[in-house]
Amino acid sequence: MSDHVAILAAHYDLWDWRRRVAALYAAVREIEQPKLGWQLWRQTRDELFQDHPMSPLDPGARTRFKGLPLFDYDPGLRFAVRLEPVATPFEHEWSGGKDGMIHMHAFARTGGLERRLGGELTLYWIGGYGGGVFLPFKDATSGRATYGGGRYLLDTIKSADLGATPDGRVILDFNFAYHPSCAYSDRWICPLSPAENTLPVAVRAGERLREHN
Repeated sequence: MSDHVAILAAHYDLWDWRRRVAALYAAVREIEQPKLGWQLWRQTRDELFQDHPMSPLDPGARTRFKGLPLFDYDPGLRFAVRLEPVATPFEHEWSGGKDGMIHMHAFARTGGLERRLGGELTLYWIGGYGGGVFLPFKDATSGRATYGGGRYLLDTIKSADLGATPDGRVILDFNFAYHPSCAYSDRWICPLSPAENTLPVAVRAGERLREHN
């Protein structure tokens, strides 16, 4: 395969991956029963990780793949939160490798998580063409039962978005929390969750490490 053909194939595969993920989240938003939507999300992600050329898994890991480990679904960890402006806007940046420095601007703070989870979370806007909302977090499971760099709830550049209620509250369902690609392979460079987005409690929902439960 020539270099030009390989470049075309890689770009098409990434395009197709993002199309499928976008279709998955669109389908989940249309399902009235959250647990059924979560089951579809789980099944589809297992299929993508197993079979898609853009799977975050290295080829050897795919041969041993038995499905992504998740905590059991907990309906009490689904929230519809209001957004409040951050008191003092600030910015984080990280190296995106060959993509250069990527900037993450804090623009909103959740309202409605503290009573159950002991704190609120900051939402970030990823700079660059088009931009997108990004919500990573850590909790008391990070580095133990879940990836030490944190998990993601929202990444609208990648279509990870469960939508909002008619009155404008954002749906945050921690059962859909997932590990970044760098949790699976050193081939990937991922932004990790900033310190201010660490919840003091153990959020036992969403993706976990296989050796823990």
